Amino acid sequence: MSEEKNNPLGSAPVGKLMVKFAIPSIVAMLVGALYNIVDQLFIGHAVGTLGNAATNIAFPFTTSCLALALLFGIGGASCFNLNLGRGNREAAPYFVGNAAAMLIISGTALMIVAQVFLEPLLILFGSPADVMPYAEPYVRITAIGFPFLLLGTCGGHLMRADGSPKMTMISNLTGAVINVVLDALFVLVFKWGMEGAALATIIGQFVSACIVIRYLFHYKTVKLEKKHFLPSFTYLKDIMAIGMGSFFNQLAMMLVQIVLNNSLKHYGALSAYGESIPIACTGIVMKVNQIFFSVIIGIAQGSQPVESFNYGAKNYKRVREAYRLAAMAGGAISICSFILFQTMPRQLLSLFGEGTAEYFEFGVKTFRVMLFFTWLNFMQPITSTFFTSIGKAIKGVFLSMTRQIIFLLPLILFLPTLWGIDGILVAGPIADCMAGVAAIIMVAFEFRNMKKEELNC
Repeated sequence: MSEEKNNPLGSAPVGKLMVKFAIPSIVAMLVGALYNIVDQLFIGHAVGTLGNAATNIAFPFTTSCLALALLFGIGGASCFNLNLGRGNREAAPYFVGNAAAMLIISGTALMIVAQVFLEPLLILFGSPADVMPYAEPYVRITAIGFPFLLLGTCGGHLMRADGSPKMTMISNLTGAVINVVLDALFVLVFKWGMEGAALATIIGQFVSACIVIRYLFHYKTVKLEKKHFLPSFTYLKDIMAIGMGSFFNQLAMMLVQIVLNNSLKHYGALSAYGESIPIACTGIVMKVNQIFFSVIIGIAQGSQPVESFNYGAKNYKRVREAYRLAAMAGGAISICSFILFQTMPRQLLSLFGEGTAEYFEFGVKTFRVMLFFTWLNFMQPITSTFFTSIGKAIKGVFLSMTRQIIFLLPLILFLPTLWGIDGILVAGPIADCMAGVAAIIMVAFEFRNMKKEELNC
């Protein structure tokens, strides 16, 4: 029998496969988002506005970890499924092993960089002087967990590619529950502040990483041996080529975050809000929005094995069906999120502690203006993942850069010169709209090309 018939990715109903892979992926992504937002919830109540600002200043470090995790995770998982779809079972395990090995290497390197250059990096990330005493101890501790964060995040993609999306969910959920419990204990009971929140985070990440390591020694689809974990450029170049779209998307987010923090600091000082309030409020808004994006990205990642395998098997009808189902689900979630952000911004802000009248004024405005095009935001990540899944890395990279680099970054730099700090907020919805339109155009052309290939087969 052919690989396509043996593997349910090529024969089972697409709708059932999407549910099987997407739901655990969504849970896993939500749990990952909770690592950041739970810290901020406890810190907001125990430390206050400056603590909230500190977690936002530290966020580029987390984004850089996610960039590396997606580079090797999405790349390794996609290459693994593409090779299985083509019947190339001998090469497939090398992509999993090489991806796992690079997580440990790159995570350790990033940890060393953070420890050695912490203070200048925090200044580069836009930390005001009164926020630095909170940001520095927090990052100093969380940096120890960078290799565990990478392994836990990327390992989820590798387990899902092996047909075990539930293990991804278990790994992330276990670590998140531990993080929440220890956050409450360390921050609220022991009164350890920023250090306690950071310590709770890395313990949860360590447990998640241990679950991933154990699974890799019991891989189902293929048997992983020692030789598969030895880094080889032959396999790494394909992994990085496929994962580059998601990698650049995260790097773009990090760059935008750094520019955004510095712009908020500069134009905030010229406004009635001061330096720290805009940074704290925007950090909360972005992390709440990250929960929405986690659902969208989880849906996109759930479609990845179906799209990759069937594209490799040249079953283009199933590829299109998987994308359409992902887009429909993403659209429904986006509309619900838009309504929530527009109608309950103050209630959402209140979850992160109390603040001044200026704090709530700016926070409500940020929710309503910056996230105005939430209802269209699903198109860019779902379509970018789609191109990555079918092996078209250049298109994936381009689309991943549209919102952050091509549109949002220039707008953040230009619009405040006209409208001050309000210009920063307006830049968000304009970039979202333009990126959504670009995604629609690109996927329409790709579907047309698929239909032409079907006619030529």
